[in-house]
Amino acid sequence: MIRISILYPNEGSFDMDYYLENHMPMSIKRLRSGKGYRGVSVERGVSGIGPEPPYVAACHFLFNSIEDFMAAFQPHAEALRGDIRNYTDIEPIIQFGEIAMTDG
Repeated sequence: MIRISILYPNEGSFDMDYYLENHMPMSIKRLRSGKGYRGVSVERGVSGIGPEPPYVAACHFLFNSIEDFMAAFQPHAEALRGDIRNYTDIEPIIQFGEIAMTDG
């Protein structure tokens, strides 16, 4: 299983309400239409080692494979990327990771 992490460093503005109420439902609907979609979670940064969280938000999609994610994402890339400016001015960091272990 693959986790696609989209991380938003704490270095700009981020409209969490818009993200949760508009962007994420649109993303889920579009990515779920492809094969291999396993789920998604969104985190709001609340703290770190210091007083501020290193990331204001993080989104983690689960897919069976990178190929499944790319096949689901590519037809909608323009619309999904185009919506970013509606909720943030932060350049996201994107990481693909292979789930090596889970417990629960």
